[in-house]
Amino acid sequence: MDIDVRGPRFGAAVTTVVLAVALITGSAWLLAWQTFAFALGAAGGVGRSPYGWVFRTLVRPRLGPPTEFEAPEPPRFAQAVGLVFALVGLVGFTAGPEWLGLAATGAALAAAFLNAAFGYCLGCEMYLLVRRATVRAR
Repeated sequence: MDIDVRGPRFGAAVTTVVLAVALITGSAWLLAWQTFAFALGAAGGVGRSPYGWVFRTLVRPRLGPPTEFEAPEPPRFAQAVGLVFALVGLVGFTAGPEWLGLAATGAALAAAFLNAAFGYCLGCEMYLLVRRATVRAR
């Protein structure tokens, strides 16, 4: 079942803010929260993440009906990619080296910002490339 494209983009906007604040403050706790949000989105799809819940219950009812839909698999894969970067960032902030935490969190922030500001989902594009490569390899 396809999903409303506005949901993942809303989640990306919230993620952008959370990651920016985590990066500015160096807060491992805030990055741990975002890691948890990514894990829920990767495991159950973007609708199962905390930001998906907020979109579904508080934001979407105030919007008009969706006009664009997308398959749920690419955004779910993007959540998994975000999870990997957030985990690496969390390791960097808690165990060191700090530059690793800064770099991984910055990379996740850049990807979230691209989606929030321009509707360009880097993780979704990665999913499509991996999918094409695996189909051709068969």
